[in-house]
Amino acid sequence: MREQQQGTRTTETITISRAEYEELKSQNEWLMEQLRLMKKKQFGASSEQTREQLDGQMSLLFNEAEAYAAPPGAEKATQVAAHTRKKSGSVKDVVPDNIPVEVVEHHLSEEERVCPQCGELMREIGTEVRETLKLIPAKAILRRDVYYTYACENCEKNDISTPIKKAPKEPSVIPGSFASPEAIAHIMTQKFVMASPLYRQEQEWARQGVKLSRQTMSNWVLRAAQDHLLPVYEELHRQLVKCEVLHADETTLQVLHEPGKKAQAKSYMWLYRTGREDGPPIVLYEYQPSRKAEHAAKFLEGFSGYLHADGYQGYHKLPGNIRVVGCWAHARRKFDEALNALLPDKREGTAALAGLEYCNKLFAWEERFKNLSPEERTKQRLKEEKPILDALLAWTDSVSAAPKSVLGKALHYLKEQWPYLLRYLEDGRLELSNNRAERSIKTFVIGRKNFLFANTPLGAQDSAVIYSLIETAKETGLDPFRYLTWVLKNAPGLDRNVEDWAESLLPANAPLDCRTS
Repeated sequence: MREQQQGTRTTETITISRAEYEELKSQNEWLMEQLRLMKKKQFGASSEQTREQLDGQMSLLFNEAEAYAAPPGAEKATQVAAHTRKKSGSVKDVVPDNIPVEVVEHHLSEEERVCPQCGELMREIGTEVRETLKLIPAKAILRRDVYYTYACENCEKNDISTPIKKAPKEPSVIPGSFASPEAIAHIMTQKFVMASPLYRQEQEWARQGVKLSRQTMSNWVLRAAQDHLLPVYEELHRQLVKCEVLHADETTLQVLHEPGKKAQAKSYMWLYRTGREDGPPIVLYEYQPSRKAEHAAKFLEGFSGYLHADGYQGYHKLPGNIRVVGCWAHARRKFDEALNALLPDKREGTAALAGLEYCNKLFAWEERFKNLSPEERTKQRLKEEKPILDALLAWTDSVSAAPKSVLGKALHYLKEQWPYLLRYLEDGRLELSNNRAERSIKTFVIGRKNFLFANTPLGAQDSAVIYSLIETAKETGLDPFRYLTWVLKNAPGLDRNVEDWAESLLPANAPLDCRTS
């Protein structure tokens, strides 16, 4: 150790060993990587973001209208022979073909139709039509069903007994309640599709003079879910496990009143869904208090086939008749993170960039194969993608990186998951990534940002049931509100003693008027 006096300033030199220097250098590089990566995640744009995600972020802006509005002078223009005419757009480009049309005719009175020149009555010679779009906010209507009772007047006069008949009553969606199928479906749609919590809905109705409390709405939602939606969910579950290709994912959920756990403890919402080739789509959520593999094993009891999943080890503990398929989107994401952990001028020619390019080649080929049959897709994958995979595996053996570095973690993930990442080559119905499940669970994640937590395990599972029917309906091309209304109107009147009564209410069996267009 040596000290040098420089004017009034003292510098100190410390001597350390080569091993200590390398350790400090490694720690400093790791910290700088983490800092750059955190800045990228917080402030940078993600190359994996979809347009829908970007739109969702834009909606958080206070001046959202300004952000989406076209800049001045950006109106569409139509070229005409002598000049250019601005085009404002047609309402017919916006509305569906079956939208109700309200026709308002504007006539002149007889006095106004008197010709100012000769005094005769003017006749109609043509019309000019202007179409506008009216948007009417949700409104409350009090429905009053009056059921009449009938008696035979002749028997009443001449016989001892008088026959009486009553108009048959439609079964109530909730006996003893003033709830209607439309009201419950609207509340569910606002909460689970539009992510509007019940307290906001309570405030909105109050502004219209309707004193509908969040407690009442909550009771309606839970009771309808348990009585009418749960049997449909269970039927979907029975059909799900008959499929041969599934996707799975999970995310956290906080439940305030859960036996044996603190309010701050993590619980989980699991997601299981069908792939692209297995008949009508099915998307099911299930609440569980933990992330243990036993929950997935129990839910998937009776299932035998391929399961797309991320790198979570719990999926690898499932029974042997379930073959886990790895996710190349996760592998690519880790190389992307390793690249973004480097300074921009230091990325060219790096191992992180090379690993990312290998992954990008696979996705590029998959895009070309998306319209092929499963059999042809398998052949093309073995021809075009298998050599890339072989080269990638050989390349990983030649690359070294600190285990705790971002690149080191990417290489470790790739090697550890390699048997599962290769499995998509076995069947053309399989996909390169588990993005299908990630997109489905994102709906719940967005909603979670608004409701934050569930109150009880029962409420969490009821929410899972509602989310399941809504997301399955959306995947089937149905409007969630119309589908839920249809289910809640028909379920109370069905004979529950018939074994497959709930099957008639599946999204795949919904009538055409439940479809979005």
